[in-house]
Amino acid sequence: MQIRDLPYADPGVPDVRSGTRFLLWLGRNQLGGQVKALLWGLLLQLGIAGLPLGVGVAVQAVVDRDGGRLGLAAGLLVGCGLAIAVGDTMLHRVAVTNWITAAARVQQLLSRKTAELGSILTRRVAAGEVVSVSTGDVEKIGWFVEALSRFAAAALSLLIVCVALVVYQPALGIVVAIGVPVLALAVLPLLPRATRRADVQREKAGKATELASDTVAGLRVLRGIGGEELFLGRYRAASQEVRKAAVHSARMWALIAAIQVLLPGVLLIVVVTYGARLALDGRITVGELVTVYGAVALTHHPMRNFEEIAMAFSFSRPSAKRAARVLALTRTTTTTDAAGEEREATGDLYDPLTGLVAPASRFTAVVCGDPDVAGRLADRLGGHPTEPAEGHTSVLLGGVPLDELPLAAARTAVLVQDKDPVLLSGTLRELLDVPSSGAVRAEDALAAAQCGDVLDALAQASVDTDGDPMRTRITERGRSLSGGQRQRLALARSLVTDPEVLVLDEPTSAVDSHTESRVADGIARLREGGTTVVLASSPLLLDRADRVVLVHDGQAVAVGTHRELLAKEPRYRAVVTRETDEELAAAGSRLHGIDTDELEALEGETA
Repeated sequence: MQIRDLPYADPGVPDVRSGTRFLLWLGRNQLGGQVKALLWGLLLQLGIAGLPLGVGVAVQAVVDRDGGRLGLAAGLLVGCGLAIAVGDTMLHRVAVTNWITAAARVQQLLSRKTAELGSILTRRVAAGEVVSVSTGDVEKIGWFVEALSRFAAAALSLLIVCVALVVYQPALGIVVAIGVPVLALAVLPLLPRATRRADVQREKAGKATELASDTVAGLRVLRGIGGEELFLGRYRAASQEVRKAAVHSARMWALIAAIQVLLPGVLLIVVVTYGARLALDGRITVGELVTVYGAVALTHHPMRNFEEIAMAFSFSRPSAKRAARVLALTRTTTTTDAAGEEREATGDLYDPLTGLVAPASRFTAVVCGDPDVAGRLADRLGGHPTEPAEGHTSVLLGGVPLDELPLAAARTAVLVQDKDPVLLSGTLRELLDVPSSGAVRAEDALAAAQCGDVLDALAQASVDTDGDPMRTRITERGRSLSGGQRQRLALARSLVTDPEVLVLDEPTSAVDSHTESRVADGIARLREGGTTVVLASSPLLLDRADRVVLVHDGQAVAVGTHRELLAKEPRYRAVVTRETDEELAAAGSRLHGIDTDELEALEGETA
């Protein structure tokens, strides 16, 4: 896989049973790149290992005054130099490719999971953790995948060097062959402690990131209550905890690095001392001593890869664990079979958990006393159970469970607009350029959502689009617009999509009553003949619905028109009119003494 070929056509199905298994799965999927990096790494390491041999041959040629061998040594050194240059260049190229392609694979997997779960993701995983996984954790996972092949090349080259030295000069080669494995394994007892400290550091960093994300998201509220300093103090304390954990972890890694400098130095002293005695006794030549000395001196280069792979694994394992936890989240607890791909879902929308029925081609309004309950119900209607207990029941569309449909088919059939929709940055035309049936024009959707003032504001704000609001750029998350303007643009985007079933959660909560009335008329007009479910408590919306369902304590308890429920259902009246228990009792006693005309007049005033 080359960088120019990204993104992957299919990033695959990851092994998310644990962080380690996820890392191994990534490594297996990068097998071709790993093999290339291994081969180029071997060329680099063996080129470095060949330098002492060339120097030793040159020294011995000078001692023996052998011009032919001196030329051979020069050629060997030139060859080693070329091997180092080519190997280092290509290893870096392939290693970076492995890093980027592995990170891209993880990001594609996370993007796919985000698209699958939708708004449910941040209800199951903290927003700060999602940010941490998709940014810093992805880089650390890519680091391990990239370092793995270089470590394998270093380990294999050390083995080759030890065997070659034993063959080349057995007396000193045996000392090196015994000493090098000791150097490589000496830091193993320290790695578990270093890993634990790295885990603590990453955990504290994740909490600090989560706190920062939540603080930024709620900055307007914090300013309103004067809580900036309180949360700033909390973040300052969290960042200090991260700093202390980082220092604590760095001390252990510094100790490991010091050991990997000290022990090769000790081995070098042993080799030089023992080799000098052998040279004085005439058992080895000066050139052989120089060769073995140089080989031992250069073992620090491949040995650095041992320290790096330990660090990479220690830092990437918790990152991979977090990524695996996010990727392990499922849309539902049921599975999709092959037959499900051929099933078509059309008809009434039915939720077995609450008993809610939204007839096909009708405008149904749903009233819940608790906004959080309404939000969870909207997610369920879109095929996203939000609680573990809800995973055993699926919403049915025309008798077909949504979880048994392919994700693309379920998304096409049912579209859910959250109460706080997000506008992506880009032009207004790009915002409305979404997958759709093609039956609803953008102009009609904007008109139905009462976006005339939004278009005027965008036209005035534009300086390089000749006053065309469709070419005006919308800032990130639509921050340059008011809450009502963002809400109406999001509604227009949903109307353009024209799904078979459109679920709107409080689509007019941020607009004034006059605009809300016109928006309600626009929704009813544009969605005529389509199945529309609106979760709201505004009488202006409820009065335009074909039928209204009251959900109380998690169950659909009453069905009728807005005016019928106002007259006969006290619990409905309590939610819609915000009446207290005392006011409800007084109103109920009054209703017994008035005639039908007076009742209709009272309902009209309430609406």
